[in-house]
Amino acid sequence: MDVILLERVAKLGQMGETVKVRPGYARNFLLARGKALRATEANKKHFEAQRAQLEARNLERRSEAQAVAEKLDGQSFILVRQSGETGVLYGSVSARDLAEIVTKEGFTVSRDQFVLNQPIKTLGLHTVPVHLHPEVEVTVTVNVARSAEEAERQARGEVVTEREQFNLDDLGLEVGQALADAGEGADDRG
Repeated sequence: MDVILLERVAKLGQMGETVKVRPGYARNFLLARGKALRATEANKKHFEAQRAQLEARNLERRSEAQAVAEKLDGQSFILVRQSGETGVLYGSVSARDLAEIVTKEGFTVSRDQFVLNQPIKTLGLHTVPVHLHPEVEVTVTVNVARSAEEAERQARGEVVTEREQFNLDDLGLEVGQALADAGEGADDRG
């Protein structure tokens, strides 16, 4: 199916281009979200008549996105979640969670603007790209921790999921003596 793009679409084309796409992609995504029109003669004439307005609206949206991008780029957000000792979360962090925390901080970002290929399922610092406009992309850092104190430690570069390693020498001679006594008792019985 041929469609006329009403805005830039990543990996597809620029505004005004006529591109060939699969019918399902056109119906379910491009046409449904107002990103394209079917490439009929009537729509081509309609697009050419509206081209200047569409380009002006695109420039306006881009400048708004650029203003938000300057403030948002490189920001760090803390999410407190429960997890096991190994750092695996009980649940996960989705784009909806990210949108809520970023909105609480005063930015207007919707969940479909976060690019998460898969949900975040571990503690730590995670870099997440945000598409504010088809031509404007920034990255934010999400600090997933069990508490605010742990988030501060992670931000300084500490690893909080390591278990403490015990050295047998550090446990003291009592353990060694107990093991020796147990070994002697086994020899006397035999």
